[in-house]
Amino acid sequence: MNRPVDIDERLVADLIAEQFPRWAHLPVRAVARQGWDNRTFRLGDELSVRLPRAEAYAAAVPKESGALEFLDGRLPVAVPSVVALGAPGPGYPFPWSIRRWLDGDTVERAAPLDRVRLAVDLGTVLRTVRALPVDAGWAAGRHSFFRGSHPSVYSDEVHAALQRLDGTLDAERCRSVWLDATSSAWESSPVWFHGDVAVGNLLVSDGRLSAMIDFGTCGVGDPACDLVMAWTYFDGDARDTFREAVDLDAATWRRARGWALWKALVTLSDGSGPGGDDSRRVLHEVLTSPL
Repeated sequence: MNRPVDIDERLVADLIAEQFPRWAHLPVRAVARQGWDNRTFRLGDELSVRLPRAEAYAAAVPKESGALEFLDGRLPVAVPSVVALGAPGPGYPFPWSIRRWLDGDTVERAAPLDRVRLAVDLGTVLRTVRALPVDAGWAAGRHSFFRGSHPSVYSDEVHAALQRLDGTLDAERCRSVWLDATSSAWESSPVWFHGDVAVGNLLVSDGRLSAMIDFGTCGVGDPACDLVMAWTYFDGDARDTFREAVDLDAATWRRARGWALWKALVTLSDGSGPGGDDSRRVLHEVLTSPL
């Protein structure tokens, strides 16, 4: 069962007081913008608390902790190092973590950015991620919600969404893009992937990419899932620059477009997850922009 748990500042303060009394004096404040899988709170000025909302997201806590320990210092941007792992407690049934707070604005909240420069920065980070040794990573699977796996794992969801959305979009074009996406596979050795490269998981400072956060769906496999910003955020010259900076083959980009198509369709068809208002724009980009 994946029913969300109600998480508020009082609950977080109680967990801190019980398990980490050395930090009990620090104020707990909810961050302004919350993700879908986890809730995040400031703990004083230098720490943050991250708690999964439901059982399906809880397995990522120990995995992400190990991944962040490995990645810290190996990327050209910062990652949120974990300083403590919490256990289930009264009113909260899952593991959770305390991390160093990273300053910066998310891409979605930052002042207008030079998107071409951001495309170069992000492409550089993703190339670095792919080049890391994979021994410390987890093979793509259920823990990553199948990011890093072949996109065909979501074929049933794509076709069901197209049935529900029948008459409201170009279903024939969608099926053609999906067929393209699922007609190739990653043929090289598995590589690290982030799993959710999105405007809410990238921090910028002084107009430059400064940190990458939320590694809950990270793993080792096919990196195509990390390229969806080409349709969700970049366009024109920035999209072309991003593709050049990432330096991956055309087949991988076709699978990446499939990942973007899948997310837009399922969000439009059932209204789940954040960003539903933007999904039709993303779908338009997926269906009309050249690879």
